[in-house]
Amino acid sequence: MEHIVIIGNGISGVTLARHIRKNSDKKITIVSAETEYFFSRTALMYVYMGHMKFEHTQPYESWFWEKNKINLKKGYVKKVDSSNKQIIFSNDEYISYDKLVLATGSKPTKFGWPGQDLEGVMGMYHKQDLENLEKYAPNNQVCKRAVIVGGGLIGIELAEMLHSRKIPVTFLVRESSFWNGVLPAMESEMINRHIQNNQIDLRLNCNLKEIKSDAKGFVKSIVIEETGEEIECNIVGLTTGVSPNIDFIKNSTIETNKGVLVNRFLETNSKDIYAIGDCAEQRQAIGNRRAIEAVWYTGRMMGETLAQTICKNKIEYKPGNWFNSAKFFDIEYQTYGWVFPEKNSTSYEKHFQWKHQDDTKCITIAYHKDSLLFLGINTFGIRMRHEVFDKWLSEKRTIDYVIEYLADANFDPEFYSLYEKDITSKFNQENGKSIQSRKKSWKRIFTKA
Repeated sequence: MEHIVIIGNGISGVTLARHIRKNSDKKITIVSAETEYFFSRTALMYVYMGHMKFEHTQPYESWFWEKNKINLKKGYVKKVDSSNKQIIFSNDEYISYDKLVLATGSKPTKFGWPGQDLEGVMGMYHKQDLENLEKYAPNNQVCKRAVIVGGGLIGIELAEMLHSRKIPVTFLVRESSFWNGVLPAMESEMINRHIQNNQIDLRLNCNLKEIKSDAKGFVKSIVIEETGEEIECNIVGLTTGVSPNIDFIKNSTIETNKGVLVNRFLETNSKDIYAIGDCAEQRQAIGNRRAIEAVWYTGRMMGETLAQTICKNKIEYKPGNWFNSAKFFDIEYQTYGWVFPEKNSTSYEKHFQWKHQDDTKCITIAYHKDSLLFLGINTFGIRMRHEVFDKWLSEKRTIDYVIEYLADANFDPEFYSLYEKDITSKFNQENGKSIQSRKKSWKRIFTKA
């Protein structure tokens, strides 16, 4: 019986195992050093905030694995021996495989700061990070202040977590505005204000110089590089991004760059070895997507795709139209297609923007300035339907079409306030003539043609 070994029990590895089992009777072993059972990584913040218990983050009961004949092995893999088709554990135990899948996810990125390995310094990615947070920041009596370094999505989640326990937070962001490498200026500046309105001490244009220790080896303070200011704190959250967790294969025959290099079929250069999820790097990026995508839904899609290949139905990984979602304290964020910040936008990209007067709701629609082709949309504080925008992007609709039918995409319940009328009015004002008059112009052109 063919033995499939999967290193990593995150969304990628578990999705792969489930779909292999649906389509075959192959022997499956999932290896993980983090936890015995799969859990929802994105739910860790809600455990700390008291909305659920850790066991609630496990989508499957403990009997699920035995019933579906998926073997679970807890252990740390130190080496892959591709010539003998074995993985070697830290205790020198080994497992043989017929096909091996690397689904080892990410690890927090560190930049060699003095004190970065002190007690009380942590990321917010693994279950062990949650355990450290409970240990060093259970309340505002034990933790008088926390410092978060890095202005991405993990950083904002950690700020909200600590804020929920009334722990004062200083947030160091090296950019001039929060996440302005991703968001257009209007959106980024709105999120700045929202962070500050939640009593977070947001420090822009700030870099960490060092983390100082007390006499017992615990975090005592941090020093800001630009000003030399020292801020006393009890924990430091390093949320400056993640990198593929692949140190254990650096000396193997498997080709790597930042991640494990794979083709469109998620195959590595080594026969019968594949990589999926956060640790996989496309040799050639797919469209505007990054070569490495540390996003849960792409990891799930890779697992589903590779399962077909392993079960003799070889297919390419095709992730489709880009989308993502997040939450900035009370503001929900969604993005569909591509909306680039002004400094990274293409010469043909034009933005239509609308913001509500309460400063918690806005949209940015990107479109081609000549063809009016709809390129993408960011929404804040207004929930939209994924399937509608996915359809419009695939159908190559225009900005006029999107504005006219925007209400069809609104996911908010009918008793919520709706803003399509205001959005349409602003669009018409900025464009000098209404959508209807533009339609008439097009109709005359097509009739003459």
